[in-house]
This record gives sequence, structure tokens and C-alpha cells, in this order.
Amino acid sequence: MTPDQSTYRESGVDIDAMNRGLRGIRDHVRSTYNDCVLTDVGSFGGMFKLDTSGMSEPILVSSIDGVGTKVRVASALGIYNTIGADLVAHCVNDILVQGARPLFFLDYFATARLAPEILGEVVQGVADGCRRASCVLIGGETAEMPGVYEEGEYDLAGCIVGVVDRAQALPRGIIGAGDSVIGLASNGLHTNGYSLARHALFDIAGLMPASRPTELGGRTVGDALLDTHRCYAPSVLPLLGEYRVKAIAHITGGGLYDNIPRVLPPDCAVRLHRASWTVPPIFGLIQKAGSVSVTEMHRVFNMGIGLVLIASTTEAHGIIESLTASGETAMLIGEVCTGSPEVLIQ
Repeated sequence: MTPDQSTYRESGVDIDAMNRGLRGIRDHVRSTYNDCVLTDVGSFGGMFKLDTSGMSEPILVSSIDGVGTKVRVASALGIYNTIGADLVAHCVNDILVQGARPLFFLDYFATARLAPEILGEVVQGVADGCRRASCVLIGGETAEMPGVYEEGEYDLAGCIVGVVDRAQALPRGIIGAGDSVIGLASNGLHTNGYSLARHALFDIAGLMPASRPTELGGRTVGDALLDTHRCYAPSVLPLLGEYRVKAIAHITGGGLYDNIPRVLPPDCAVRLHRASWTVPPIFGLIQKAGSVSVTEMHRVFNMGIGLVLIASTTEAHGIIESLTASGETAMLIGEVCTGSPEVLIQ
């Protein structure tokens, strides 16, 4: 090579490192495969044989999302094998809202300079999340982009496709005043609100990921922030064939205030009783550290409720019992009332 020649590696992209990283994730990816997968790792496109047996009118449901600045907390702690499971759970829960069963998932990992060992841990987490949700990791993209990301930074996003029989798709247009609102507990922030949380805890209060404030009962701030986004599909999907759930809302960015109205008809509101569920201590710590108003907390965070189900009062007790038997913490948190689509928290 003459002195004036350049290489891709000199410009910041190492194809050899990329190939090492891809070789290292093959077993993780294949561990999610089932009989519907028709291609192997490395194919240009992932092929999936759709099984629609038992469905009269199958509908595909898709969603795409990321994990936001939770990746900053994970990077600061050097923990990379959980953030992928966060991503899968978020996407699975999003299509669960339509009553869909997950089929396959694709991930996108972008960074300034690829470290094969970090990629391996991230994809391991994605594969773990996929197996937990009975979902295939059928493809993905790894991008090395110096100049776009700072050294040591990375981002993660994913796309999911699921299926539901059209007759079973949610929400059903039968929600009315008096229906019960059931909440499934979250274990923390899940994947939303991390920019505000980091600002309040680290910038304002001066805490560190290793700090152990009394509010967290001996846990570190970093551990509390990295609690993995709960995946509700294994507990909720079996219910949909047994009970007539009318609607589901995944409580993500926008909190209870913004997400529940997305599944309400034009003439219905929801009244929630704040004392009916326990708020994880990390939220109180964020509120105190950043002097955040109660209203703002409920508009940004899930505040302890990760998923909401709406059902008739006659079925609510059975649904809660079934969810509890599946290991969920489920409780009656409110009711549907007449009004425009909004949430009233009392």
C-alpha cells in the first residue's frame, strides 16, 4: 500500500472486528430458532413460515422501538447483557396491546467503534428476551459509525412482528362506564424517563450509580435503574382465550395519563385510585432529588404500573387471580367512567 492510500480501518470501521463480533453471536441467535425459521444467521433476509392454523383471519402486527438513554446507565456500569432483554420486552408488550402473539424480532446495534465482546453481551440479552417471549431473533444489523457516535457510545433498537386473529384483536369497541381497570406492577422505570432520572439523580442530587441511598433499602442507584423491563406476554396471552379482556395499555413514555386514553372510546374516561398500588422507591427518590411535581412524575414514568387491562367487573376477579397465579402482581386500580378520553388520578 502506498503512503497516500487509505483503508476502511483507518477511517474508523474495522470489518475484521465486525466479522469476529458476528461469529460470536451466532449461537445466541440460533438459540431462539424454531421450526418456522427457514434461513440461517447471515442471510440477506430472514425467512419465516407463518403458521395460521386455528385462525380465520390472521392479522400481522408490527412495532419498533428503542431503549432510550438507559444505554447510558448500562454503559456507565459496564453491564451490557440486560439491555437487549429490555428492548425485546418493550416491543413484545407493545404488540400485546393488540392481543398479538410475537413471531420474530430484528435488532439494530450502532456504535462508534465495535467491541465484539460488548456486541456479544448485548445480543445475548436480546436472545434471552426472545426466548422468554417465545419469539425468534430472525435478523439484525450492526453498524459502526465513527463521527456519528462518540467513542464508547452505542444505540439499540428493535422491530417485532406478531400475529392475532382479527376477531380477537384489541381493543374491542365494547368498553363502557363501570368496567374495571386492572394494573400489573412494574419493577421500576422499564425503558422510559431515563433522561429525567439521570438529570435528577446524577446532575442535581450528585448521586453516582454506586450510591446506596436509604430510600432504596441497600440497593445501588445503578441496580435500581437497570431493573429489566417486565415482559407481560407469557402471563397475559393465555388470558385472552379464557377471559374477554376489552383493552390493554402498555404504560411507557407519557405514563398513565397519556397511554390509557389511546385505547379508550370517545365517550369514556378512566378514574384511578392512587392508593391501590405500591410505587417502587426509585420513583420517590427521583421526585425528591429533582423536585419533580407529582403531575410530571405521572406524565413521564409508569409509577409502578407497567400494563393496564380493562375488563367487565364480572371478569376482573378471575383475571386478577389468574395473573397472580402466573407470578404477576395484579390489582384493581380503577374504573371506566363517562367522559372524554382522559385519566383522573385520585
